[in-house]
Amino acid sequence: MLTYTGVHLDRIAAEGHAVLMLHAFPLSSSMWVDQLGALYQYRIPALAPNIYGVEGSDMRPNWSFDDYIEELEPLLSELGIRQVTLVGLSMGGYQAFEFYRHYPHMVRSLVLCDTRAEADSPEALQTRKEFSAAVRQKGPEEALLQMQPNVFAPGLEDKNPAVAETFKAIVTHQTGEVIAAALEAIARRKDSTATLATISCPVTFITGKEDRLTPPPLAESMHKAVNGSVLHLIDKAGHLSNIEQPDEFNALLLDHLNRLA
Repeated sequence: MLTYTGVHLDRIAAEGHAVLMLHAFPLSSSMWVDQLGALYQYRIPALAPNIYGVEGSDMRPNWSFDDYIEELEPLLSELGIRQVTLVGLSMGGYQAFEFYRHYPHMVRSLVLCDTRAEADSPEALQTRKEFSAAVRQKGPEEALLQMQPNVFAPGLEDKNPAVAETFKAIVTHQTGEVIAAALEAIARRKDSTATLATISCPVTFITGKEDRLTPPPLAESMHKAVNGSVLHLIDKAGHLSNIEQPDEFNALLLDHLNRLA
């Protein structure tokens, strides 16, 4: 069973479309609180599920993105959702590619944020392996220690300490085992570079201008590979652009949804 946060799910019956928001590592559906608030205001049905082991979702050892996506489909069906606008940030972007490969007929559009299409290099795989071992041994505080210095735009934590506190609260609410399992699922993901050219639905790319983990050139490369796609770079935002600059992110998301009408 997967837990989720949803808004206006009672409105799905009209056309069977909802926004499906896939969260980043090592976070939860709580990262989408500002976006869900905006969608609630405009009466747009939306669903933000949690990965295995997070916020009450059943834990599953050695899980893969295939496992997760295949469990999302019956959840959506149960709620009467026939088509989705997929919004995925970082790890959520990797999952969005996997969802598109599994269920292209269900994807009305894509919003891919602060993510990449490429699989990990051998060096990145080794880093993830070491990261996973350290988190299993030392717990979620190790994930916080390793990630927080590179997640935000420089200086943002001083100007807006609440952002850093939100990140810390979500990460440390998890267990080392859950975080390590997600890291290993990320490491096992498929390369999605070839998938880009197959995407025929409307696509918007959003990336923080100061994202050091998935920098703007990666978004620009994906944008060039997807015919008719739109690219937006958000000022004064790093890897978690939706949390760092929620007003601008929300405006871009709503603009994308309005263009579907």
